[in-house]
Amino acid sequence: MTKAVKETFSPDPAALAAKVRTLAPSLTRSMRRVAEAVANDPAGCAALTVTGLAELTGTSEATVVRTARLLGYPGYRDLRLALAGLAAQQRSGRAPAITTDIAVDDPLADVVAKLARDERQTLADTAAALDTGQLEAAVTAAAAARRIDVYGVGASGLVAQDLTQKLLRIGLIAHAHNDTHLAVTNAVQLASGDLAIAITHSGATRDVIEPLRVAFEHGATTVAVTGRPKSAVTQYADHVLATSTARESELRPAAMSSRTSQLLVVDCLFVGVAQRTYATAAPALAASYEALAHRHR
Repeated sequence: MTKAVKETFSPDPAALAAKVRTLAPSLTRSMRRVAEAVANDPAGCAALTVTGLAELTGTSEATVVRTARLLGYPGYRDLRLALAGLAAQQRSGRAPAITTDIAVDDPLADVVAKLARDERQTLADTAAALDTGQLEAAVTAAAAARRIDVYGVGASGLVAQDLTQKLLRIGLIAHAHNDTHLAVTNAVQLASGDLAIAITHSGATRDVIEPLRVAFEHGATTVAVTGRPKSAVTQYADHVLATSTARESELRPAAMSSRTSQLLVVDCLFVGVAQRTYATAAPALAASYEALAHRHR
């Protein structure tokens, strides 16, 4: 059973820049050339017709139109309008910072500065591209869930643990699973009224997809937190929360850089749930603080 992930049109130029950076690694070579061209020179590309951009990137008009639609725009005309807005934003001095990769011989001061810029950019990209309608639906499902299972391995497993410990502190029943066998056997027990959340940057991690599929097939509401909105994991997701990532480099692979984006998304989810369940969440949170207070004196 496959669900189509609908792209939403957004005239926000910041959202365009975020989406280009997020989708570029998963595009075909020709579509990537178009995406990188519009991201690197929005003002120049905004002045081009669809034919002109195709000639500039060595692609076809059809490729340009497909790229525009993949980025969330109904057509090339809408993309040009967004590019003009992005160019104006850059001229005003509010453009996203472009950082260079960390070199093996960089001084630590430069490493700190580059990582800080990349972290800020990742958070801004994630916030700009996050579909609040999908987030609202995930919050509603979590607030009403009888039980919440969260799947993640590696760096995403740490994010899964972070989310579950937050949910536990406001009185919800939540479990993080990084063992596939345990995750699947637990997923079998889920049903309508339960929630399963899969966290995977690539969207292709089999150890995460398998338990989500089982939960989906048993009637649980499912959520995918992923940096690839058209990846395999989303075919079993009722709701998709897209993450962004800092630029991958030799010294900072995607598994590391994606964690910042994932943590922002799960924090947004948690705060939304805490707001929705405030009458019970606030006393539960206060009780958890009190139970641990003597350990911090």
